[in-house]
Amino acid sequence: MHRAPTSTTMHRAPTDNNRRNVQRALYMMKIAIIGAGAMGSIFGAMLSGAADVFLIDPFEEHVKAINTNGLIIKDSNNSKKIYNIPACIDTSIIKSRVDLAIIFTKSYATEQAALTALSILDERGLALTLQNGLGNLEIISGILGDDRSVAGVTSHGGTMVCPGVVKHAGIGHTHIAGNKRNLEAVKGAARVFNSAGIETDISDKLDSLVWGKLIINVGINALAAIFQVENGILGKTAEVEKIMASAVLEAVSVADALNIKLPYQNPLDQVKTVCRNTAGNRASMLQDILKGARTEVGVINGAIVEKGREMGIPTPYNIFLLEIIEALEATSGNRCR
Repeated sequence: MHRAPTSTTMHRAPTDNNRRNVQRALYMMKIAIIGAGAMGSIFGAMLSGAADVFLIDPFEEHVKAINTNGLIIKDSNNSKKIYNIPACIDTSIIKSRVDLAIIFTKSYATEQAALTALSILDERGLALTLQNGLGNLEIISGILGDDRSVAGVTSHGGTMVCPGVVKHAGIGHTHIAGNKRNLEAVKGAARVFNSAGIETDISDKLDSLVWGKLIINVGINALAAIFQVENGILGKTAEVEKIMASAVLEAVSVADALNIKLPYQNPLDQVKTVCRNTAGNRASMLQDILKGARTEVGVINGAIVEKGREMGIPTPYNIFLLEIIEALEATSGNRCR
């Protein structure tokens, strides 16, 4: 009897290497955003396409709106996208350890944010601060250790429109600075950022990055809050630019005295470039003043004043900006309506 030819396929059990490769292909980094205000929401939304993201924020109305209607991100043309990301005022939504905790809280909440990160991070996980001002990394590393604590800066800009709705008003580069012991983890975070559309590179010049961002904030935040205008107005108003130039010059003098090399050649031009690139953005300090909330002026202009005193460099413009913002905070409940 003639039999039709048959064929067989041999199924081999996957090797350990194959299993690991499959697991890596299927695994998505788990990221907690601690402080999901304007910037935290923007990063959470962008990263949600490349990672498992959780938002943690104490603003209950914001959290409720996100969980009910999704997180709504508007661009500069007011077109919007909706992101379904779990949000909570605590860590109850996080059922397993996370790989990365990105801290976007105000500087005065950094210690609590670091303790939150400690409670949810994997033993090899990183806490990344992208906050404004000086001193945040030192607080975080004091709780988590140097190997699990890294800092970066970003030029993205955002404004909280209302609970659950954020305007992405400025796009720019993001830089992360690690050290030799956590470099591989930092590289992994940067890969996820880039795959999510957040242009990111790795730097070994932490002081340069942090001071570069600090001087941008010195030139923008307090002035935006005092004059209550969007960033774009600051850089093209001659009367404002005079004050901006003096405050920035003081900050640069302090940086020079500390032997810190800034990441750009002309600081005032860089401040004005950021103003143009984030023209429709309301600086975070302006948003705080409009809400009657506490600002971060102490770690921005106040940091220049403090370091200036240490180095014997006068900083009268930054002292004035610091005192005006503190006075605005103190009188927030007595505004004429």
